[in-house]
Amino acid sequence: MPRDPAWRGRLTTAAVVLLVLWPMLVQAEFKPWILWDAQSLAATWQFIASFVPPAHSLEFLQLVAISSWETIAMATAGMALAMLGAIPLTLLVTERLSISRIGSGRVAPLAAALRHAVRALLVLLRSVPELVWALLLVRIVGLGPTAGVIAIALTYCGMLGKVYAEILESSDAAACNALLNNGSGRLKALLYGALPESAAELVSYTIYRWECAIRGSVVMGFVGAGGLGQRMDESMKMMAGNELATMLMVFVLLVAGADAVSAMLRRRLA
Repeated sequence: MPRDPAWRGRLTTAAVVLLVLWPMLVQAEFKPWILWDAQSLAATWQFIASFVPPAHSLEFLQLVAISSWETIAMATAGMALAMLGAIPLTLLVTERLSISRIGSGRVAPLAAALRHAVRALLVLLRSVPELVWALLLVRIVGLGPTAGVIAIALTYCGMLGKVYAEILESSDAAACNALLNNGSGRLKALLYGALPESAAELVSYTIYRWECAIRGSVVMGFVGAGGLGQRMDESMKMMAGNELATMLMVFVLLVAGADAVSAMLRRRLA
């Protein structure tokens, strides 16, 4: 059988990856063999066995339905606020929509300084995960979905602003430049030049982030931000596996529903 001529390169690459990865695994205390310990297996089986049968009382299902709706409302309201902040920030950081570029092709120093300051703000907002914002806001506004809504709005504003600007910068500049060069304002250039060219990609990314916001809303519930996650946290603390099983199934259906809505909207855009 002929020898693979690239075997030395593949072996070298594998060795380098292992040398780089091994210290990280040690630092992270990655010990998967603990899962196969007899005590861990017994505890796992005992916990999973408590899932059957799932809780299905009418009162509990009503509580789960209310919490699920609260999760969807938290994610949607947070995304709406994030977009309200991201759209004007996108106008500021998108270099193509800078009036000072017309003629000279250069950006004025004051406009450049403002753009860098806004970019730094977007970096700050998206650098802090929504879970951390929720932890801080729960101490300020108290338990409940208000903290979750604000947390999603802050983090997702930074994400949307950055990606919106990148999408607009990478789109065809002809229509936008023609409008700006003929005296159009930045807002009209965005609405009638850059936006139609990038609309499908912008909406697709926004829908994807809405899906992520729904998942994030559940996670933030574990720190007291309300919704389905908070109910799951309460059930876990009480070791009520049957309640947890029901909420996990509802969570899967919730994410599947968000994915179905997302796919439908993307098909219509296509």
